Amino acid sequence: MKKINNLDFFKTDTITLAKKLIGKWIETNIDGEIVKAQISETEAYLGIEDSACHSYKGKHTLRNDPMWQDAGTIYIYLCYGMHFLLNIVSKEKNQPEAVLIRALVGANGPAKATKLLKIDKSFNGQSIINNPKICLLDDNREYKFEVKKRVGIDYSLDKDKNALLRFVLLKNN
Repeated sequence: MKKINNLDFFKTDTITLAKKLIGKWIETNIDGEIVKAQISETEAYLGIEDSACHSYKGKHTLRNDPMWQDAGTIYIYLCYGMHFLLNIVSKEKNQPEAVLIRALVGANGPAKATKLLKIDKSFNGQSIINNPKICLLDDNREYKFEVKKRVGIDYSLDKDKNALLRFVLLKNN
């Protein structure tokens, strides 16, 4: 498998990145303990026009500041005061869009994914490119996926609740 360290891979349309991440592998190296898992589900969050996105209406806060950084920046946020969730920023600086890593093979759910990978708030704001603690790997295979509505965003506008922005790895790959 080859490490993905090319900025252009991340600096793309957010929906495209969410699709490209399906089937890729994510690896962490925390104090010499290596954990590797395949990405099986992602969700795209489309910035200031997306009421489900943390940067909706141009809201730029200390919490979501990494979303306003360049593509490949890691955005970690605390959900329900207890679960760290992993996002990877897409697009150019000051275009606050990101992809949520929603599930891994063997870790069904974004909180389970970060727990498996031992990801915490310390990753927030770092680049995933050439990072010694976390990287993406490509096995050069094409993976099929299905497209669904995002989940857990009941607070958002109907147009965003019903948007088909979740991508799920098909089991028969």
